[in-house]
Amino acid sequence: MSLDASSLLLLVDILDAGNLSQAARKRKMSRANISYHLNQLEKAVGLQLVRRTTRRIDPTEAGLKLYQHGRVIRDELLAAQESLTSLAEGLHGSVRLAVPTGFGQIVMSHWLIEFKRLYPSIVLELVFDNRVDDLLRDEVDVAIRVMSEPPPSLVVRELAPLCHVACASTAYAAHNRMPRTPEELGEVPLITSTVAHRELRVSAYRGDERREVALHPTLASENFQFLHEAILAGLGVGLVPDYLVIEDVAAGRMVTALDDWRLSIFGTHLLLLRMPDRYQTLAARTLIDFIVARAKAWRT
Repeated sequence: MSLDASSLLLLVDILDAGNLSQAARKRKMSRANISYHLNQLEKAVGLQLVRRTTRRIDPTEAGLKLYQHGRVIRDELLAAQESLTSLAEGLHGSVRLAVPTGFGQIVMSHWLIEFKRLYPSIVLELVFDNRVDDLLRDEVDVAIRVMSEPPPSLVVRELAPLCHVACASTAYAAHNRMPRTPEELGEVPLITSTVAHRELRVSAYRGDERREVALHPTLASENFQFLHEAILAGLGVGLVPDYLVIEDVAAGRMVTALDDWRLSIFGTHLLLLRMPDRYQTLAARTLIDFIVARAKAWRT
């Protein structure tokens, strides 16, 4: 049996891509050339390494073992290259980061501007959305998400707890009844964010008690700045993340209700998500460490 590092790296690229055509595009080779080298590797080891279907290529048990070894070699080579480059040119690289529309705009934008000032040579590409499958489709390196139960296939790091508050402008509360129970959120003109393709519900927790209430907002949007303005304008009762209105409550411009309940729509935790088998560049690791530190300071 004869193995070399280049053959193992080829196998890694093929299995990461999921099919020969994608691997060929990544390596700027023809599909036939990729297939030839794969066949030669299987002949060299005397074992079938992949199972081919019309759409995908999956590893056999032997292929998976070689893939794992090949991934270690690939990551070590990338790390060595980064170390040399950083010595010569300083910290650089690119990171594609996905952040939630609300938290990303209201809170994280200040963090990331600071990050760019500290590391001007790192190219930072930001995606403001609330999807999780962008990680799975290899579109982003790191995603920040608000949820309670992240996909088990991802590496998860908890950043901070999050909760929603029921609130209204001081003028609105002076002339209108505020909700006294979670169920009464369905009886007031409600201003809140939207959840695509599923019924909007709020979970309310008080001690060991838990209630879940279906919501029917009279004003809904994914734009949190707009929701903030609508609540201040006295258009109804807001159900929004606490970070959106904390300054208004402190200044007396808004009041809150249901203060003895912990409210959640999307989830109770701010999480950092990444793929388990994807190499983390020095730029990505630096960004992750920075975000973790800022999130810790934000809630303390």
